Formats: sequence, structure tokens, C-alpha cells
Amino acid sequence: MFHFSCNCWLGRLLVAILAAVLFSCSADPEPPMYYPIYSQSVNVNSGQPGMGSARPAMSSNQLLGQVNLNRDYIPYGRHARKYRRRMTPRYITIHSTQNYSATADAWQHSKALKNGKLRAYKRRGGNRIGYLVWHYTIDQSRAVQHLPDNEQGEHADFDGPGNNYSLGLEMCENRGNSRAATVERTAKLTAYLMKRHGIPIRNVVPHYHWPRAGSSKPNKNCPHFLLDNGRPGAKWRAFQTKVMGYYNLITRPVAIQPAPAPQPYHPTYPQYRQQPPYTTNPYGGNGGPSGYGTRGYY
Repeated sequence: MFHFSCNCWLGRLLVAILAAVLFSCSADPEPPMYYPIYSQSVNVNSGQPGMGSARPAMSSNQLLGQVNLNRDYIPYGRHARKYRRRMTPRYITIHSTQNYSATADAWQHSKALKNGKLRAYKRRGGNRIGYLVWHYTIDQSRAVQHLPDNEQGEHADFDGPGNNYSLGLEMCENRGNSRAATVERTAKLTAYLMKRHGIPIRNVVPHYHWPRAGSSKPNKNCPHFLLDNGRPGAKWRAFQTKVMGYYNLITRPVAIQPAPAPQPYHPTYPQYRQQPPYTTNPYGGNGGPSGYGTRGYY
């Protein structure tokens, strides 16, 4: 009796050991903890130590390229450049031409300035050189520069800080010219000049900002379509916001999102299982050529 039970006990143990060995040999190996199915690249602008620093979304030159700037200086020693008056710009003054002639685009204004056509009455306490002159004229397609940035213009407040320390930008209003496109181009040029000369947005001002001594209306309604009832208001603040949008593009580093962590991989995981081709079984069920029938996949 004891001999029979002992043999049964040993037989059962041998069977259990044999089954365990066979199962371990046929089972899939343990999947690795991490086995990425993609190569993970590191952005050189990620801001991580040793990987460089983040950069703005756009360079100053790229923004200037969108302005389409053309330099067409008044010849030195002629007309408005008879007097070379040095300047370090601290302000940017925005104007509108109020010239509604169909041909009065940026190029035509440049020709008029070069030919001395924009004369002004020269007087003590008023216009100092007998001409009107500013730095840039902008229309829907381009901007044209008439004076170097380091020379004074005659466009704002006679012998005041508007002329002595500000860059003058004139927006065209000729018939057929897109006002919206002109304002957009002017905002881009303003942002570029702000960065180039270290000018803060509070020093971007309308012509209205500079009172003209001796005038019946010292503060001119200019640029009239960016003022509210002749004064800076919501429209002017919207323009400043537009300028700051472009300024931030060329000055603020772009926030880089960290790369995602590698995901575990194994062929048996559902998210990596290859999807079989979709088939249609005219008889229903799962009898299609792929074995998955009308369901397409599990």
C-alpha cells in the first residue's frame, strides 16, 4: 500500500517538472522594459544644458524681407539733404500722407523728395530747411527709405524732439492702395526698427503726439485712420498690439516642448500589433481571406 502511494507521488512530481520545462521553452521571452520603435532627436534649440539656447521664431532679416524695403536716398547735398543733421533715434513717429492721388504710392513720394518737390515755408520757430522730409514711405507692396536712420527729418514738430530724435514713417493713402496691407507692412517695419535701435513700444507714437508751436491746431489728426476722434484711443492701441506681435516674433525665444519619453514595445502589445487588411465576406462571419472577416481587425 505504501509502495503504491509512493510511486504515485513520485510520478506526479515528475509529470509536473516535465510540464514546467516544456512550457518555459515554448513561451515567449519576457519583453524588454523599453524598446523604442522610433529614433528620438533632440532639438538644438531646446534650452537643455549643452544643447544651445532657444531662438526667436523669426530673425530680424526675415521680418525685413517681408517688408520689402527699398533704399532710395535723397542725394546728399541736394534739397532736403543740404544740411546733414546727425541723430540717434529714440522714437518712431507714424504718419499718413493724406495724398489720395491714384499715383501717390511710395515710389512717387520718393521721386518727389529726390526732386525737391515737397517745399515748405521756412521760418524761425517753424520749418528749419524749407522742405518736408521723412525716413520711410510705405504702401501695400513695399517700403522706400529716403534718409539714413542717423539723420534728422523734418516731419513732426519743427525744432522739437519729434524731428530731432524720431524716425518718420509715412503710410500711403492713394486710391487703389490697400490700407490694411499698408498698416500691416508698417507694423512689421516698426518692429524691425524698434529692435535695431532699442526703441520701446511706448516711444512709438502718432504724429498727434508732437505739438506744433504756432499752429492753430497744435496736435495734428495724423494718422487720422488710426486715431479715434482725432486722438489716440482703441485704434492706436490695436496698432501698437500688432507691432508688438511682430516685435515678439524676432525677440522672444520660442518655448520648446520636451520630447516624449520612449514607450515600451513588444509585438504582442495591442498598440503595436499590425492591422490586417480589411476584407468583405459575402457570407458573413469571419470567413474572409484574412481570417478577420467583415470586422477588419480584432
